[in-house]
Amino acid sequence: MIPGVGKAIKDIDMDDDAFKSIEAIIQSMTPKEREKPEILNTSRRNRIAKGSGTNIQEVNRLIKQFDQMRKMMKMMTGSKMGQMMGKMPNLPGMPKMPKF
Repeated sequence: MIPGVGKAIKDIDMDDDAFKSIEAIIQSMTPKEREKPEILNTSRRNRIAKGSGTNIQEVNRLIKQFDQMRKMMKMMTGSKMGQMMGKMPNLPGMPKMPKF
């Protein structure tokens, strides 16, 4: 978990059914589709929607959210933000971060 996020989401009331539909959509994908969601054409999206018991709009929404999150993470790691995060362990008073 990201530091500080636990406190932020603790007070949010989330419906478990929302996660169930997301899980159903992901489980309806093949391993290849999970690995490379850009290969999802209209017929694949229709199959996923039918297999997950959702509609194609929900499948499209999940894929769009995933793409947006991927772009945001790429920006964070490939920009000055990523460089700043790399220097954080050297700051005095900061706990040591594990190296990956």
